[in-house]
Amino acid sequence: MTRLGFLLDSESCIGCHACTVACKSEHEVPLGVNRTWVKYIETGTFPDVNRHFSVMRCNHCDNAPCITICPTGALFRAANGVVDFDDGNCIGCKGCMNACPYDAIYINPATNTANKCNFCNHRIEQGLEPSCVVVCPTHAIKVADLDDPNDETTRLIARRDTAVRAPEQQTLPKVHYLGAASASLDPLQTAIAPDGMIWADTTPQHPTAEPGGPGVEARTAYTTAHAMTWKAKVSSYLVTKAIAAGVMAVAALLVVLGHGDAEAAVGVMPPLAAGFFLAVTGGLLIADLRRPERFYYLLTRANRRSWLVKGAWVLGAFAALCGAWFVAGVVGSAGALAVLAGPAMLLGAATAGYTAFLFGQCEGRDLWQSSLLLPTLLAQAVVAGAAAYSLAGLAIEVPAAAAVRWTMLTGLVACGALIGAEMTSRGTPHVEAAVAAMTDARFWVGGVVVGLVLPAVAIAAALAAGSGAALPAAAGLAALLGMWFYEDSFVRAGQSVPLS
Repeated sequence: MTRLGFLLDSESCIGCHACTVACKSEHEVPLGVNRTWVKYIETGTFPDVNRHFSVMRCNHCDNAPCITICPTGALFRAANGVVDFDDGNCIGCKGCMNACPYDAIYINPATNTANKCNFCNHRIEQGLEPSCVVVCPTHAIKVADLDDPNDETTRLIARRDTAVRAPEQQTLPKVHYLGAASASLDPLQTAIAPDGMIWADTTPQHPTAEPGGPGVEARTAYTTAHAMTWKAKVSSYLVTKAIAAGVMAVAALLVVLGHGDAEAAVGVMPPLAAGFFLAVTGGLLIADLRRPERFYYLLTRANRRSWLVKGAWVLGAFAALCGAWFVAGVVGSAGALAVLAGPAMLLGAATAGYTAFLFGQCEGRDLWQSSLLLPTLLAQAVVAGAAAYSLAGLAIEVPAAAAVRWTMLTGLVACGALIGAEMTSRGTPHVEAAVAAMTDARFWVGGVVVGLVLPAVAIAAALAAGSGAALPAAAGLAALLGMWFYEDSFVRAGQSVPLS
């Protein structure tokens, strides 16, 4: 059995970029993205300063999260242990980019598919070495067969004190570093140089890495940029599916409370609203793909381990239930609605909550690994469903309006408590850096004040005064708007921490 890996000798690397150029030439890698690159860091203070070089690339992990999350099997493990990819299967969902703890995957602007170092597997299959190994003038890049105890490089790894990047992620990386400065392998130990990083255009550094700050041992003088992959469309999809899930859950609650005979408010409006927001959710998901014309690969080439695939199944099942609910509502069958109420709550919870498991597969983003994410998504669905009913109350008569308002208030309090626990709990350095990036004025004003405080006050006032539909509707609108601000802050903050 063969299990290939690399030994990258930082003691020998001279930072010449021959490996980067050879890789670009071998694979026709476009400008602006890289399969392999050389990172420079500087340590010490003048005149006692040093520059260190480390080659960065895919780690071909034995426990590769990119393979697990890929919904179509576009990323796969070759027989020699290499993590390879198939452009023809990729839909450009970018899940692999957030799953990778090493910033190793990029979207090829020429093909709109995910690419990365594949160990020059086409050369390996012909008995040749990877192009970077061939051109390295100091032989700082070495191939190892990690399953062969007699392999010269494997023996060198065994007897020398080598390091791997982000071992705490437990991905079992197969790229070993010899003599690399710890600050070179851990981007949280470096601050970005203020001089524009010589020739590179880079992403902003996390807010805790200030020169001279705690835990900062060096400054990054040269690296390559890594774009944020999931943005407003993902933030919006979290809100739209929360509305769809929540409005059906509240409708099911009203059926349980004995209002299944309210045709407009319980039988017809909820499935129509849920169907509309499910359609918007699907549209956002497809629009966010870099190859949207391949969206049906989620069904025809499905990787059943991926929560992108499981999520598609959940959304499909929920859409079918909404269709059945609509038919029962139109024919006025309160008995059928009573039968559907339990499945509606369960599938609504699955629709709102499956993203917690999807984000959990994004192992490169520590903020998204929180055990509080699932209950937060469920609480948000409760708020979103009650908010949708409060807005509908402007046009139709909502039965048990006080119960709907109490539902919203309960959901708002739960959201506030869960978000507060998330913000104050201690986590990994990556989590704390992400929380620092997240909790800005936009988060506090939009997510907390507009999304939680004002709606809670307005709903409490409406309950106390027994007022009409206007104040609850305003509270519902504010809650949904604030929910988007919170989700957008959360999604972006999770991707704000540098991984390389």
